[in-house]
Amino acid sequence: MKKILLIIVVICALFSSYCNAKNFIAPSYDGQLISYNVFGKGDVTLVFVHGWGGDSRYWKYQIPYFYKKYRIVTVDLAGHGNSEQTRKVYSPEAFGQDIKAVVEAIDAKKVILIGHSFAGEIAAEVAKLMPQRVIGIIGADSIQNVEDTMPKEQFKQMVDGFQKDFKGEVKKFVEPMLGKDIKPELKKWIIDDISCEPSYVAISAFKEYVTKFENKGIANIFRDVKVPVRCVNADLWPTNPEVNRRYMSSFEVTIIKGAGHFVMLERPKEFNKKLDDSIKEIIKINKEQP
Repeated sequence: MKKILLIIVVICALFSSYCNAKNFIAPSYDGQLISYNVFGKGDVTLVFVHGWGGDSRYWKYQIPYFYKKYRIVTVDLAGHGNSEQTRKVYSPEAFGQDIKAVVEAIDAKKVILIGHSFAGEIAAEVAKLMPQRVIGIIGADSIQNVEDTMPKEQFKQMVDGFQKDFKGEVKKFVEPMLGKDIKPELKKWIIDDISCEPSYVAISAFKEYVTKFENKGIANIFRDVKVPVRCVNADLWPTNPEVNRRYMSSFEVTIIKGAGHFVMLERPKEFNKKLDDSIKEIIKINKEQP
């Protein structure tokens, strides 16, 4: 797998002047090769990070909206999309290192991390690793309540289910997250796509993420993050600003009513406008700081 990815990098480098190649590879802390795409130019870099079982394609409606104003980077976390899939443990800390590797590879100085689902918490890991580069975090239906936990029995049942029938359990898990008005073809695509994720990657990532919530593991990460946190969330699950503000220097949320968990795909026009507002607010706060 690693040799194939290296060949792709060499080919893109040789022909970049002709095909304007925008796909690149960066080695993570453990040598895993991380695939990422770069679009546009700008002093501020928006790094879009997908959620559980996804990849960079989940941001397809955001790229054309934002690339003319900012440099856009979409990343495939290790085990996802075109990135390498031989890591043994897929933890939030390891995913944070993947993003760090990409940010360092492009030498981005002012970064706003935009994370869907569990990637909102991964963004906090990155901000902790790179306090001099990250100027803000924006969750896309994410970071609803950093004190949230999952009952141990429910956790065990879900892991057992994924191990016995991954595709069947993914459908049962994902379908209730989707909005009532979602287009049938989009609904099918999301379920089918996540079902195709390597089960060992998805199960490891799920286990590590849920375990991180125990003993306020996620909440305590945000204590060390000093940048503003914003969210553009659906109303599928309640967001608790009061709880989040106990751990964050600044937190605000905008709600898109009637949307499902994949809000950036289900309601892209509304999502993009609200995301743009959050980006501008973070940039303004950054400029006002001494």
